[in-house]
Amino acid sequence: MDWYGFLFGVEVAVGGLLSGVMYALVAIGFVLIYKTSGVLNFAQGALVLFAALTFVSLVERHVPFWAALAATMAVMAALGFTIERAVLRPLSNRSPMVLFMATLGLSYVIEGAAQLIWGTQVHRLDLGISNAPFEVGRIFVSVFDLVAAGIAAAMVAALTLFFRFTRTGLSFRAVADDTFAATAIGLRLGRIRGAVWTAAGFVALVAGLLWGARLGVQFSLSLVVLKALPVLVLGGFDSVLGAIIAGLLIGAAEKLAEVYLGPFVGGGIEGWFAYVVALVVLLVRPSGLFGKKLVERY
Repeated sequence: MDWYGFLFGVEVAVGGLLSGVMYALVAIGFVLIYKTSGVLNFAQGALVLFAALTFVSLVERHVPFWAALAATMAVMAALGFTIERAVLRPLSNRSPMVLFMATLGLSYVIEGAAQLIWGTQVHRLDLGISNAPFEVGRIFVSVFDLVAAGIAAAMVAALTLFFRFTRTGLSFRAVADDTFAATAIGLRLGRIRGAVWTAAGFVALVAGLLWGARLGVQFSLSLVVLKALPVLVLGGFDSVLGAIIAGLLIGAAEKLAEVYLGPFVGGGIEGWFAYVVALVVLLVRPSGLFGKKLVERY
């Protein structure tokens, strides 16, 4: 491989890493819910769509950007809290499959409500972030992807500080580590899980704005949940750090596979290569790279 071929490979990998940040944003919402309640929240994609539609509808009505953002944050916080209180809490003692089916049904309810409120047209969302590439050491990088990576890093830092240095965050970690012990010392699981669902609503807002700015705000936006599943399998369903690292790895792997393996299989490998990686990981390490191993005794 010559020097230019090497630079091209690096450029492809960097582009994949930055795309992987977008996958990780969605995956973090899954992790927050799963760590505290063991629920695989399939409605996270619908939350991403609902957040993007709420924001863009306000902006189209000439509401100032920051006012629209604050209003959307309030809506997503209320929606997340309501879902936990009205749907998940009454089902808290049911099997994981029942809870998963509940979130699957929720995704359709949220999408249907969004369609009733805003219709099915595609909305253009402009966050004022340029998508033009710029050159860094002969490698072209998208400005939008870099900004998205910076926003994701800031959000992860904020979540880390919240969970380490606030009372609610410490309570969340206690519930995630040992639910029974947390209950025994008097922590209120309902309140903590409500706060976590609210945080998941905020994460959905960030992901919705970035994905909406990239793809347009349309109902296919809810399908970004499918992009997050291989990330969860690789990183582990209960690790925020795993979601970030796995998102980067999946993003880079699928771009490199498309460029270097695609020509041998007729192309189109980028759409399904991540699922091949996820399947291999499930066979070798079902808990993922950073997930806790489940030990069962019979």
